[in-house]
Amino acid sequence: MSYRLHTRILLTNMDLLQQFLHRNEGILHSNAMDISPVLLAVSGGMDSMCMAYLFSRSNLPFAIAHCNFQLRGEEADKDQQLVSEWAAKHNVPFHTVNFDTADKSAEWKKGTQETARILRYEWLDNIRQTNKYAYIATAHHANDNVETLLMNLFKGTGISGLHGIPLRNGNIIRPLLFAERSDIAAYVAANDIPYRDDASNATDAYLRNAVRHNIVPVINEWFPNAVQNVGQSIQRFSQAEELYRKAIDTEKKKLLEHRGKDIYIPVRKLNKRTPLETICYELFLPYGFISAQLPQILHLLTAETGKFIQSPTHRIIRNRDFLILTTIPQSATDFIAVDGVPCTIDTGLHKFKFTVINDIGHIDQDPGVAYIDMKRLTFPLFLRKWRTGDYFYPLGMQMKKKKIGRFLTDRKIPLHEKEHVWVLECDKRIAWVAGMRLDERFKIKDSTASVLKVSLTSS
Repeated sequence: MSYRLHTRILLTNMDLLQQFLHRNEGILHSNAMDISPVLLAVSGGMDSMCMAYLFSRSNLPFAIAHCNFQLRGEEADKDQQLVSEWAAKHNVPFHTVNFDTADKSAEWKKGTQETARILRYEWLDNIRQTNKYAYIATAHHANDNVETLLMNLFKGTGISGLHGIPLRNGNIIRPLLFAERSDIAAYVAANDIPYRDDASNATDAYLRNAVRHNIVPVINEWFPNAVQNVGQSIQRFSQAEELYRKAIDTEKKKLLEHRGKDIYIPVRKLNKRTPLETICYELFLPYGFISAQLPQILHLLTAETGKFIQSPTHRIIRNRDFLILTTIPQSATDFIAVDGVPCTIDTGLHKFKFTVINDIGHIDQDPGVAYIDMKRLTFPLFLRKWRTGDYFYPLGMQMKKKKIGRFLTDRKIPLHEKEHVWVLECDKRIAWVAGMRLDERFKIKDSTASVLKVSLTSS
């Protein structure tokens, strides 16, 4: 008989408490040695009340935290009362909070479940840090793990979604992840552990409930040991993902060239990588791109310069021999009046410093600095983003007019950088394409007595 099979038979013959101690020996033993309690997130439902009971039977130091989201009226208050009374009876430190979840959901423009999850974990972590608890423990179990894997699989999250719910994620642990729902129910009944049913769990209003009620039962009809078998597969998927991640990290080091805040990816080099689709998916997934956009990303490899696609936060631009990954500019003021000098103006990405100098003996050749003849200026001046149709007379071109769009193209300025180009306007004339070229009409001369110095730096 193999060691693995022998171990599985032994664990099957253990009761839930013995399995709980065995499966969590590493985390809980080290915690007990440190004498640092674990903070249990207890809702009052069967799973979390069972977890609290197992901690109590194990003589492990712990505290209880309960959130009342005030979404179920009197029923939620009764859940809170049950957990509070159980904690008092067992002399366990108890923390509780009431959230105006519905109001927060409307304020944040998020779904009720997402809002509740954010409120819950932020509050739990604050309690953990304030009281120096070792971990936050939640009562997720094996069935939750299978449901999570199925939802991730159907959503197309890739290999990262196949590892299910991790046993430990930072300061959060799931000590019941080994147990099936039926095992927990049997143990709760045998030990007369009090709990309350949440009526919302019986509806299909939420995706997890729909999967639990309509998909998993059908799977169990054909595969009676599905939860156990999938649980074992999840462990193998998790180990396979470690190898996969190492390979992807190697590809990223070969392909990603960081230039300031942007990332450049050589198209020819990327085209030679295999498997191309998987590598592209993993390269751009951290920047908000989803699997459904993969065909568009691949199309950029043969597209002309200027073509792009974007996620909620980033944009991929085909620019000559590269794909450029850049952040999408956030909305900001793009038309600012300069009523007088000296002054400093911060546009978010750039900072403009205006000063007047009378000594023009030394002029820097820095393109980020403009020197303008004061007698050519009429206030107010205007700082603004350049627009299609703007033109100026570039310094050194003998008063030849040029559109700014063409000027930027000739300088091979990528599309995403063009969006951040500012101009200084005086009396409806462009005096300076910021950081690049002064207009011939505003240059200083031998007769210039006073100079406006404008310095451009990054914020």
